[in-house]
Amino acid sequence: EKAPWELNNQEKIEAAGKKKEEGNILFKDGNYQRAGKKYDKAVDYVSEDGLFQDDEQKQIKALRISCWLNGAACSLKLSDFWGAIQLCSKVLDFESHNVKALYRRAQAYMKTSDLISAEMDIKKALEADPQNREVKLLQKTLRQLQVESNKRDAKLFTNMFARMSKGSSMPIKKLKVEIAEPEKSEEAAATERECVAEPSTPSEDRMAVDQS
Repeated sequence: EKAPWELNNQEKIEAAGKKKEEGNILFKDGNYQRAGKKYDKAVDYVSEDGLFQDDEQKQIKALRISCWLNGAACSLKLSDFWGAIQLCSKVLDFESHNVKALYRRAQAYMKTSDLISAEMDIKKALEADPQNREVKLLQKTLRQLQVESNKRDAKLFTNMFARMSKGSSMPIKKLKVEIAEPEKSEEAAATERECVAEPSTPSEDRMAVDQS
């Protein structure tokens, strides 16, 4: 097998198409990892824009987009969600409203719990294709996830507020004790001063002892 730099432009396009077809066969057989590598190899053949003529640019663009989309499908099957996001983003750099790219990236965002980004992609996909059944079903799933996420957030904030309220009551109680204790000691000191200034009679001393 020749390296890409050994081929002319038409041979590169043909080799890329062949690798893509091999990837499609592997994907149908459920061999997603090997299929993904075939798609990557196909893109390698047509990766440099400057080498291709204007009439060839349309062909290599279609090959790249198709391989990136198929590679993203492989990444989703392998639970490589960040890989799927990257591949779909490459497609969207060329075609900002590519429905398949938006759909698959939204799936990946949902798996990474980035529901806001998923919602944005679904909205764009429906703008491009309002009747797309798969996108509508994905939107329904997203709404269910949003409801569950909101419930979890509400429970979390409730528990946090309860802990904060419980924790804040302890310093207040301690402060009250600290304030009360000095006042009591001042009263005791005043009593002692009075006792020193005005000595009590023996009977008063006995009364004081009895009270203690």
